[in-house]
Amino acid sequence: MTDPMVQMQMDDHIRAALREDMPFGDVSTMAVMPEARPGRVQLIAKADGVIAGLAVFSRVFELLDPASHVEARVADGDEVSFGQVLAVVEGDVRALLEGERTALNYLQRMSGIATYTRRVAAALAGTGTTLVCTRKTTPGMRLFEREAVRLGGGGMHRFGLSDGVLLKDNHIDAAGGVSQAVAAARASAPFVDKVEVECETLDMVAEAVEAGADIIMLDNMDHEQMAEAVALVAGRAQTEASGNVDAANAAAYADLGVDFVSCGALTHSAPILDLSLKHLEVLG
Repeated sequence: MTDPMVQMQMDDHIRAALREDMPFGDVSTMAVMPEARPGRVQLIAKADGVIAGLAVFSRVFELLDPASHVEARVADGDEVSFGQVLAVVEGDVRALLEGERTALNYLQRMSGIATYTRRVAAALAGTGTTLVCTRKTTPGMRLFEREAVRLGGGGMHRFGLSDGVLLKDNHIDAAGGVSQAVAAARASAPFVDKVEVECETLDMVAEAVEAGADIIMLDNMDHEQMAEAVALVAGRAQTEASGNVDAANAAAYADLGVDFVSCGALTHSAPILDLSLKHLEVLG
């Protein structure tokens, strides 16, 4: 996350999270540490998983104390194990105490998503099918959660509604049918945009192909229907399998030959990776 605009968004989000946590200061820290003192604390894994979000974790402390420093002993995307020391954070003790929960919230959430993504991606490894995330993200957290998916080995779908045409069931109903919806999108969207259509039946798939859709989402079909749909498309459009995909059933999509598998569970169902800041030392 080195792009200046991304950095600004990240900083705005972190500042808002810190204000939420201590709108009138940290009364506990002010009581035990009223003045600046140097200190350090260890970041320790309390479970096995994939680490993701170290830059966000570090930035929390930098915004509280520009002189703070995080000595990371692992890198984003690394697999970590229970009891492993992942980093040492040094800075004003007040910043270490004030930023602890916010920094861990980001890191635990992102690492949990990366860990879950790695599991799902492994089920599709070697198939030629790309695992992608969805817009089923925590409001305000999409920037962080999608980065966690990437670090876990997943791919990107559109970031938001402004980034691509995806005609879902309600769009199709509003337009009066698949063909009408595709025609309307072609007439108004920029020519560089691909048009994706969500299809729930083989008849809709056939209509979407004839209408010239670029990508056809096979939504909530069973395995047999999806296989028939892929054969029906016959390479005339890219295909995306979607609907209730998770770590338990992802492998069932491996033999379908679809181009993409989209999985909302990557961001809406991944548990956190348990991490902790421990063994704080006051150095002077």
